[in-house]
Order: sequence, then structure tokens, then C-alpha cells
Amino acid sequence: MTSVIIGDIINSRNSETPKQWLNSLKTVLNEIGPEPKVWEIFRGDSFQVEVTDPKKALLTTLKIKAALRSAVNLDVRMAIGIGEKSYNATKITEANGDAFVRAGELFENLKKHTLALSSPWTDVDSQMNLNIELALLTIDNWTQNSAKTVQLSIAHPKATQSDLAKMLNISQSSVSERQKRAGFDEIMKMNQRYELLISQKLKEI
Repeated sequence: MTSVIIGDIINSRNSETPKQWLNSLKTVLNEIGPEPKVWEIFRGDSFQVEVTDPKKALLTTLKIKAALRSAVNLDVRMAIGIGEKSYNATKITEANGDAFVRAGELFENLKKHTLALSSPWTDVDSQMNLNIELALLTIDNWTQNSAKTVQLSIAHPKATQSDLAKMLNISQSSVSERQKRAGFDEIMKMNQRYELLISQKLKEI
């Protein structure tokens, strides 16, 4: 069982700094694994990445959203597919299986929202997609400052607000305010719920 994320950058052609958002995206993807075995960027502004631990897929999408929003204030549409991988390839875009099919079909139908999930478990999908839709009301309105704070908060989960304040060169109260405005605590609770649900389902297999 694995997970696949397919995404594209929204309004990338209107960006005056394509190199900047490309570097930001590549930085996150390189943390997951090597290109092109684990991830690939294609058609200029689309990408595909395999996250072999499905429990980490949602957090990965949040990292990508925070990175692109904080760097160049661009948003990204992403579909998460969870399932089997039936064909391995040297390039991730040539691999196949249920996870890839789910991600591809979901991505093609991603119109109203910028993030969604498709897994073999309908109860997980219905619960998590509702949670994601609610979270997107906040995530889609992150400012660059909020996104940067979220990005650092995820990258340094054990850091205190004072630690983050030093990294950002702002006051501790400003960190608190930015996290609150970004809905950081609530979004992390959503991710914890996602990890728990996926973990329970994987144990049943």
C-alpha cells in the first residue's frame, strides 16, 4: 500500500518568478526522495510524487502548499491517491497501480477545491474530505507570512514559539498570532486524525 500525489501550480504562467516557485517545490520533493524515481515535474507546472507511507501524504501536501505560498504566494491543486502499486518503474510517472489511478481520476475532477483524497476506504474519504474542505477555507487564504510560519512549524515540530520567533526574526507574540490566523493547531489536529484513520485501516489489511 502506497500513496501518490498529483498536483499542479495554479496560475503559474502569471508568475514573474518561475524559478523561485520551482526551487521551492523541488526542495520539498527532494526531502521525500530522488527524481525521477520518487517524483517528477512535467508539463512545466505539474508534478507527481510517491509517498510510500500513506500516513504522511496529507502532511506532505501541507508542506507543499506552505512552501509555495510562502515563497511566491502561489497556490497548488493536489489529489492524494492511496492504494496498491502494481508496476514499478524508473520514472514515477510511468509507474502504475490503484494508488496512481485514484490520484489521476481524482485530480481530473478536482474543480471546486485545491486538495482531496481518494482511498480504498469510503468512510475515510467522506470524513477526511469534509475536514479538508473546511481546512481549505483557511489554508487557501494563507498570507505569505502565515505560510512561512506554518512551513517552519511543520519542519521543526519540537520548536517552541520562542524558537520559531528567533528563526523568523519576529516576536513570540507575532508567531502566536500568525499560527492562530493560519489555523495551525486545528490543521495539525486534522492531520493527526488522518494519520490515525489511515494507521487503523493499514492494520486491518
